[in-house]
Amino acid sequence: MYARLTISRISPDRIDEFKKRYEETVLPTTRSLKGYRGVYALADRKTGNGVFITFWESEEDALANERDRFYQEVVAKFITFYKTPPIREGYEVILQDNP
Repeated sequence: MYARLTISRISPDRIDEFKKRYEETVLPTTRSLKGYRGVYALADRKTGNGVFITFWESEEDALANERDRFYQEVVAKFITFYKTPPIREGYEVILQDNP
C-alpha cells in the first residue's frame, strides 16, 4: 500500500466549509479512481494546520492522479482556502494496524 500526504494551512474559521466542499466535490470522484483505498483528514482548529492522508493500492495508482491533473484541479478548487501552498509527499505504508 502507498500513502500520499498533503500538508496545508487554511483559515481556522473555514475548516468546516473546506470539509463540506471536499466531501461534496472531491470524494465522489476520488472514490472512483483506480487503487483508491481511503482518506484521513486531520485539522488543528486553532492554527488551521491540516494533514490529508490518502491511501492507494500502489505507488503507481497514487501517482496516476497527478499525471491526469486531478490533484492539480483539486488544489485549484481550494486555492482561496490556503494560507500557504500545500506540500505533497508520498510514502510506502510499512505498518498498518486496524484492531
